[in-house]
Amino acid sequence: MVIGDGILTPAISVLSAAGGIKVNHPDVSSKVVVVVAVVVLVVLFSMQHYGTDTVSWLFAPIVLLWFLLIGGIGIYNIWKYDAGVLRAFSPAYIYRYLKRGGKDRWTSLGGVMLCITGTEALYADLGHFPVLAIQIAFTVVVFPSLLLAYSGQAAYLMKHEDHVIDAFYKSIPDRIYWPVFIVATLAAIIASQATITATFSIIKQALALGCFPRVRVIHTSKNFLGQIYIPDINWILMILCIAVTAGFENKSQIGNAYGTAVVIVMLATTALMVLIMILVWHCHWLLVLLFTGLSLIVECTYFSAVLFKINQGGWVPLVIAAAFLLIMYVWHYGTVKRYEFEMHSRVSMAWILGLGPSLGLVRVPGIGLVYTELASGVPRIFSHFITNLPAMHSVVVFVCIKDLPVYMVPEEERFLVKRIGPKNFHMFRCVARYGYKDLRKKDDDFERKLFDSLFLFVRLESMMEGCSDSDDYSIYGQQTEKSRDAFLSKNAKTTISDVDLTISSMDSIMPEKSPSSRPNSMTMSSGQVGNRTETDELEFLTSCRDAGVVHILGNTVVRASRESGFYKKITVDYVYAFLRKICRENSAIFNVPHESLLNVGQIFYV
Repeated sequence: MVIGDGILTPAISVLSAAGGIKVNHPDVSSKVVVVVAVVVLVVLFSMQHYGTDTVSWLFAPIVLLWFLLIGGIGIYNIWKYDAGVLRAFSPAYIYRYLKRGGKDRWTSLGGVMLCITGTEALYADLGHFPVLAIQIAFTVVVFPSLLLAYSGQAAYLMKHEDHVIDAFYKSIPDRIYWPVFIVATLAAIIASQATITATFSIIKQALALGCFPRVRVIHTSKNFLGQIYIPDINWILMILCIAVTAGFENKSQIGNAYGTAVVIVMLATTALMVLIMILVWHCHWLLVLLFTGLSLIVECTYFSAVLFKINQGGWVPLVIAAAFLLIMYVWHYGTVKRYEFEMHSRVSMAWILGLGPSLGLVRVPGIGLVYTELASGVPRIFSHFITNLPAMHSVVVFVCIKDLPVYMVPEEERFLVKRIGPKNFHMFRCVARYGYKDLRKKDDDFERKLFDSLFLFVRLESMMEGCSDSDDYSIYGQQTEKSRDAFLSKNAKTTISDVDLTISSMDSIMPEKSPSSRPNSMTMSSGQVGNRTETDELEFLTSCRDAGVVHILGNTVVRASRESGFYKKITVDYVYAFLRKICRENSAIFNVPHESLLNVGQIFYV
């Protein structure tokens, strides 16, 4: 519904602003108004890549001027026409209004709903502005100005009942009409900006939860994590917004659609707020009940009113929401099934050890970088690779790229390296961490930094072994605190503690203490060759790097099983497959150079 809101808000806001031309010049056709609105919309969506932070210095004074103008015009109209309208603040008039008119008065609440639109975007905009700024702006400026503006229009209509269609523009004094028209147009653009950025925010949250197809997210601010720009969604919103603007016969139908979207967003927000109050804030049940009751009384009243407008344009947000809900559900279903398959089919360390140092095939010179989404364990795609091809690179590095919710990750903290198995297996894991403003260039810089970290790890590992009293390799339950702290303090200096990068015992072979062992000695299994010295291993890694680097990317294809029903086959084999085809590929996300890319595919059935 928020996505639908992001489509309808620009349409109705810009179209209403452009309608001011026709009010002052009745001879202007409706087509001209629509064309002007479409041009403004194209300019609006074309500016999105600059971000809220870049243009907010211009938005703030315009919005402040807008609210001062409508508040001042409201005061002028109340003073000039009828100050008695202020009696409408009494709740008794609500009862009298509904009692006299019956169903027609009740359904008119759907139009009243348009007076409070915009408040539904407050929660989503919290990622773009500080909480205190929103609280002060709304209570001190926005709310009083709106009350004065609507009261002023009511006072004007007391004397000009025939001007009810365009009461706002016709209630503006002639001397300041065009300046107010210009500010109104700019304010409509800014109002549209708020819902567009709210749409970006909620899509990013859905993306983080695996509920939305992979799209490119650009962060436009250094200070606020939530200020983002999503190019693909931006152009989709623009196309749909133009379609709504040009497709509806009149503005009231867009208003009906807009009101439906807003009230359902409010109901959903209330439901989520109740969960927050119970599960996060642990509020007293009486407070939760009071909040829920008061909110639902107001929102359900408006919701019942907009239900009568479904056939008059209110169906539009329902169709938009249903389409996006279907896309999100299918994507989430396929993603969860694929991830469960990869997690449950991880290769056990015992199987790797059983293959021996050669992994049961020919080890050819070179380094293979195997990309995986798993931060622990050996992905199934690796076993699929070595069981279907006769050769494997002399050195294998499992690369896992993690995006962290920080601006930038310092270069010295970029890579976390760990060995998988005994030394003569020459297998490593590397977790590469990026902030949302870190650049990933398609060049040799990534490889160079990765190998620098790998060489540093080998040196540090050699230093740690000189102080170790262990002599046997075994599959160990947990990484010892001693080795973990020493490695992190010397190698990574990790300060980002919010991301779980713990690597379990399924991952590696850890030293096990033995009371009969001698310090600084290593006993290898009978099938292994003696350990290389630090210099030998560094020279070996260097020669393998010079021999060539291949990027190995897994591509798991999800298919519906033969026993699946018709709808499941359509959903998995066609809809989900289409979404995966059009969304960003892993090679683009990881910036893998195509000239050294090897895609390894496998199919699993659900």
